[in-house]
Amino acid sequence: MMKLRIITLTAMVSALCAVGAMIKIPVGVTSAALDSAPAFLGAALLPAPAAGIAAAIGHIVSAGVGGFPYGPFHILIAIEMFLVVWGFAKLHQNKHQILKWVYAIIANGILSPLPFYWLISPEMFYGVTPGILIATIINVVIAGICMPIVSKAFARREAH
Repeated sequence: MMKLRIITLTAMVSALCAVGAMIKIPVGVTSAALDSAPAFLGAALLPAPAAGIAAAIGHIVSAGVGGFPYGPFHILIAIEMFLVVWGFAKLHQNKHQILKWVYAIIANGILSPLPFYWLISPEMFYGVTPGILIATIINVVIAGICMPIVSKAFARREAH
């Protein structure tokens, strides 16, 4: 029963990531969207690997909606999203209430674009990082506002 619940919640969070992927953030990067806010919220409800899977799915949908502007590099970005949200979920589960948000912003907004400094060009990194950082902050703020509400509602549901 527990596995079915985790699979169902992962699918629901993935679906919310897909919906968020269709809400683009106009920062010059076509795949910047509200796809990671639900994944960060999923960290409060799911084991770390499941939350990471939802984030990776959300990114692939976001990239698809944006026309896959960086081609196969989106597989790398999906893996990065998995790792960012997995780490965020681990920090959340270990009760690192401030560190998890700082980690999310630095890992997703600054470190995730870093491989593109070498894979494409330094100009690419400097060009996309400000937009990705802004999009990350927007996603984190949304998740930060919603997480206490979702956690409280979920805890109430668990009590019944």
